[in-house]
Amino acid sequence: MSNNGRFAEDANTSAGAELRKQDSAAAEAVNREPAATKAVRARYPDMQSAVRFPIKLPISVKSKSGANAAETENISANGVLFHVDSEMPVGSMVDFTISLPADVVGAEADVQLDCRGRVVRNFEEDGRRGVGVVIDEYHFERR
Repeated sequence: MSNNGRFAEDANTSAGAELRKQDSAAAEAVNREPAATKAVRARYPDMQSAVRFPIKLPISVKSKSGANAAETENISANGVLFHVDSEMPVGSMVDFTISLPADVVGAEADVQLDCRGRVVRNFEEDGRRGVGVVIDEYHFERR
């Protein structure tokens, strides 16, 4: 019986060593990541955790800055990036509606995606203001 216990311990030791090797390899892969990528992930964790799709759709945006019509630049499961003319400070709440065309969603009429979110990023690029918004709440509305 004592041999069986020793073999079990040896197996556990081997398994533990293999897990430590895998953890070490994963840590090395993260450490090889460019510093710029690490910095972006650290600054925008809410927006960076889902794949982004470059989809251009009409969007109407309402915030304390007023109402704006815009177009999405990209969309993910967590949020949306669009360009507007007015200032939207990080942390501000935003209500917006994205129009999903009937032919794209397979419906008889356009579908409206009504969302509430918060600004997590704003920037200026080529004279245009970009705004990244995390979606906190949403619901679909058929019209």
